[in-house]
Amino acid sequence: MKTDYSKLPDLSDKKLRTLRNNINNRLVSFEKGDEKHLPPSHMLYGMDAKECKELLTKVYAEMKNRKFE
Repeated sequence: MKTDYSKLPDLSDKKLRTLRNNINNRLVSFEKGDEKHLPPSHMLYGMDAKECKELLTKVYAEMKNRKFE
């Protein structure tokens, strides 16, 4: 089951930072070639490297928007 990230503005600042950290860690594991199979309950379950990079771009954009509000 993939998580719906279409409502990033609704996430708390803490959740957004946690998501950013999880994505960065996941991308490092993809680069090293030692990515683990995630359980269905994990927030990044079912996402490949490309999807993670796209989501990370959206997360950074949302974080930037919040800093200027």
